[in-house]
Parts: sequence; C-alpha cells; structure tokens
Amino acid sequence: MQSRPQPACYSGVMNDIARSSAADRAAINRENAQKSTGPRTEAGKQRSKLNALRHGLTGHTIVLPIEDHSAYQRHSQSFLDEYRPKGATETQLVQSLLDTSWQLNRAAAVETNLFSLGITESEDRIRASHPEAEAALGMALAYREHNRAFANIGIYRQRLAREFERTLVLLRQIQAERRKNEERQLDNAAKILKMHQEQNSDQPAPYNPADDGFVFSKAEIETYMSREERWQQANDHDSYEHA
Repeated sequence: MQSRPQPACYSGVMNDIARSSAADRAAINRENAQKSTGPRTEAGKQRSKLNALRHGLTGHTIVLPIEDHSAYQRHSQSFLDEYRPKGATETQLVQSLLDTSWQLNRAAAVETNLFSLGITESEDRIRASHPEAEAALGMALAYREHNRAFANIGIYRQRLAREFERTLVLLRQIQAERRKNEERQLDNAAKILKMHQEQNSDQPAPYNPADDGFVFSKAEIETYMSREERWQQANDHDSYEHA
C-alpha cells in the first residue's frame, strides 16, 4: 500500500517540533551540568583523583596521591647527583631509572603490606605459643589466601628490574662514549691553546675556543691541562720511587 503524501504544512510542523525538542534537551543538559559540581567532601575529591589513575605498578602515573612527593623529589635528586646527565638522551634515561626504581620500591612495599594485612587479619584465627610464631603463621596464611596477588607482584618486580638493568647498561654506554669524546676534544683543545700561548708569549692575545669549534670554555681547557700535568708529575714521581 502506498503511503498517503503529507501536506507541506504537516512537514513544517514536524520540523518545528523536532527543533523545539532538541532545544529543550540542550537546555536540560545545561541545567544538569550547572547542578553537578563534582565531589564536595575531601574523601570524595580523593576518590575522584584515584579514578583517573591507572595501576600503580604499570600505569603512567609515577607518584600516587597517597605518596610523599617530597620523598620522590629527594629520590630523583639522588639519581641526578649520581649520574649527572648531560643532554636530553642521558636525562631521559636517568628519569627512566629513577621512576623504575620508585615503582620497584612501591612493589616491595605492597608485598610487605599484604603480609602485614595477613598478620592483622589472622589475629583471631591463629593461636600459637609465641608472638613470632603467630606472625609467621599469619604470613603463611596471607600468602596462601593471596597467592595470586603475590605472584602478580613478583612478575611486576621482575619486569621492572629487567627494565632498570637495560636502562642502566644503555646509560653507562652512552656516558662512556660521551666522556671519551669529551676527553679527545679536550686534548685537542689543550694542544691548540698551548700552541696559541707559545705563539703569543710576547703579546698575549685572547683565545676563544669556539673559533676552533670547541664547546668548552677556556677555563675548562686550562683545568684539563692542569690535571694532565699533575697526572704526569704523579707518574714521574712513581717511576722515580720504584727505580
């Protein structure tokens, strides 16, 4: 059966109704959005923060809201002081090291907390003649009841440890190559500076290492020359002592 054609006025009315309905829905949505102000209590705000976090051992968030940010800063500074990265690549590798070690420490803490939870939960379930025996049995009970959690933590720790080791090997290789290149460049710069000083002994002229393509300052080159001279003196002294 063919549908009966609708008059033009009917289509216009239906379009007006559709537009009116859409406008009403938009107005309702705006009103609801104004009423929704998010969590009001401090506990609610903390839960809201946690909703955006991924798993603490595998996600991109390194410092969790419940962790001490100042402790993370001290942890970071200790790695920066030890490895003293230069350039973007070394800095990124050191950042990876300190973040991975932070996550490793967290995994160890979670494991310890699981044991502590098991000991606490078993206080009314286990009776032994000695507190240490009760604690040991509580740990065993916790491991038996949460063995899957312990296994997952072990997998995460192994993965993080391998990542840390690979990153450390790569960082050491890059830094060794960089230091070797710096030593070679400093030796070349020292030779040129020494030649410059000898050629201008009567009328000292300023020397700019950048003119010869070096990134070192004149003071850094002079420090290198002084250090090499001291090493040579030490070697000569040692040879004299054992002659």
